[in-house]
Amino acid sequence: QVQLVESGGGLVQAGGSLRLSCAASGRIFSTSTMDWYRQAPGKQRELVAGITSGGFTNYADSVKGRFTISRDNAKNTLSLQMDSLKPEDTAVYYCHTFSWPSNYWGQGTQVTVSS
Repeated sequence: QVQLVESGGGLVQAGGSLRLSCAASGRIFSTSTMDWYRQAPGKQRELVAGITSGGFTNYADSVKGRFTISRDNAKNTLSLQMDSLKPEDTAVYYCHTFSWPSNYWGQGTQVTVSS
């Protein structure tokens, strides 16, 4: 069984920074691709960033150059450093992984960016 628990959300002014963390339990962490998704009110959940077990990363165009995803396999921790935040980054952010045949999601953490 995989459990994901996010932390680090909050309220920040535009241009500020936040760092999200996701603590994962279960053996799959070090061998699995991990992702951050977000969902804003009235919008579909979207992929923000992903990182493979080997450390390869990908980002949504809207966050490239501002967000950095990283992982610590020894600590089973996934992180998302968010800089130069914009009001449009306001959303609930979710940690995610897939281990066949199931998707696993955290409970989400709220990020609110004020203008």
